[in-house]
Amino acid sequence: MTGTAVSTTGTDPPVQRGRPAREETKRKVLDAALAVFSERGIEAASVDEVAAAAGLTKGAVYSNFRSKSDLVLALMEDYLADRQREAAAVLDTVTGSRQALHDAGAQLMTAIHTGARWQRLLISYAVHGTRDPAVRAALRDKRRELRSSVAGLIERFAEQHGLDLPFDGEEAAVVVLALSNGLAVESSIDEHSVPEDLFGRVLAALAGQR
Repeated sequence: MTGTAVSTTGTDPPVQRGRPAREETKRKVLDAALAVFSERGIEAASVDEVAAAAGLTKGAVYSNFRSKSDLVLALMEDYLADRQREAAAVLDTVTGSRQALHDAGAQLMTAIHTGARWQRLLISYAVHGTRDPAVRAALRDKRRELRSSVAGLIERFAEQHGLDLPFDGEEAAVVVLALSNGLAVESSIDEHSVPEDLFGRVLAALAGQR
């Protein structure tokens, strides 16, 4: 008796539908943690709440992050990477000098409004860092990295537009970041307290371009 061979050439392999990919799960956890931590604060929030918000088990969270502090530090990496991209985009797209500073200020104000959750989270990081040495050390190192990156952007911007800044790049970065954080806090408390052009006017004044 002879059999008929069945050729599988050209056929698609069966689709495997299993657990979500590790990176997909990690992203879901980070997105949920951002929402929970910014709403509840890092101290008050629990890993159980993050897992529930992500639609995952607590075990799935712990399979990607060793602890709540580890999750906090991963979110901080996301936050700082976003800030660096925003700063580069702002300073690389404006032209002119005085108008450029006003344009930069307007874009930074937009970033403040659209990134309100991140601003709340940064404040929560700072508070959490006073109680967790690992978080404080990591935040300090990453803020230094951010300041260095922003300082380089500011120095390049000043050179391109012929601006004589009253501070060196590092000091200017501290001023810009502190101004951004401070205006974000004031705006979060009273959204009408910060005029849309205030950031730009302050930057222009600091650069002697009023």
